[in-house]
Amino acid sequence: MFSHSIYHSKLKSQWDNFIDKSKNGTFLFRRDFLEYHKDRFYDYSIIFYKDNEVIAVFPANKVNKTIYSHQGLTYGGLIIGSHIKFSDVLKIFRLLLSHLHSNNYASLIIKEIPEIYRILPSSEVKYLLHIVDSKLIRRDVLSVVKIGKNSYSRDRMQGNKRGKKFKLNVKEDSNFDNFWNTILVPNLKNKHGISPVHTLEEIARLKSLFPKKIRQFNVYLDDMIVAGATIFETKTTAHVQYISANKEKNKLGSLDYLFTYLIEEVFNSKEYLDFGNSNENNGKNINEGLLYWKEGFGARSATQDFYEINTSNFKKLDDIMI
Repeated sequence: MFSHSIYHSKLKSQWDNFIDKSKNGTFLFRRDFLEYHKDRFYDYSIIFYKDNEVIAVFPANKVNKTIYSHQGLTYGGLIIGSHIKFSDVLKIFRLLLSHLHSNNYASLIIKEIPEIYRILPSSEVKYLLHIVDSKLIRRDVLSVVKIGKNSYSRDRMQGNKRGKKFKLNVKEDSNFDNFWNTILVPNLKNKHGISPVHTLEEIARLKSLFPKKIRQFNVYLDDMIVAGATIFETKTTAHVQYISANKEKNKLGSLDYLFTYLIEEVFNSKEYLDFGNSNENNGKNINEGLLYWKEGFGARSATQDFYEINTSNFKKLDDIMI
């Protein structure tokens, strides 16, 4: 028997325990991460049961009559157990859509979890999105390094050599102040007129909650910080959340030196390093220079799709199994 419940705080341990053993979940779906910015979103997460056992969760928030697979996350959707079979995913997804429809939510927006973050194949929902005539509303291109299979371009190798020449030093730092205040915030403000998604206080708090998952690597010339990167580490993938360097980066080769080190020395046991997307204009354009730099480390393209589903189409799921 299948059932569901809107998430509430008494279900936190059930939720988190399930995330840890799911086949497509990462630490971003744990409640402490979801709720660090809870004041910005109206949470509408749902937990699903089969015979009183949790078999799926759906991290989500609502805006008017639309439900989003949580807007505060890089990716999302239905998180499912490692032993779940297709027929159960079908029932859960139908239950999700019918619940939303009966509660007058007209549409559901899902930004899918890229394959590189999944422990096992997990494309059941992608097939079901086709059945319910979902609309593809955006597609981003991610630059992904297959660790151990990557190769460096001549430019990246020369940059790494410059880093060695200047005797740059990479240090993992538990404190984010230096990178945020000296490099990241000024660069984002001057170049793009924006601020980091996470404030210094927020990233420090998240680090305290997930000390082994959120890592900061800084590059120093003597005692002066010249570059850095913030990495979100999952079971399969090292995701580059932030990357920035001072104006001497080309002369020093600081970023080339940093990422050669990270790929070869720090994350060499992972399957992938994800540089994230190089898209602009809501996914319709690509920053060619940024993409060129990432591909110089052997990064190649993976896609992340965003879908809009009309919840009234849940009945289209009834005739799949014959």
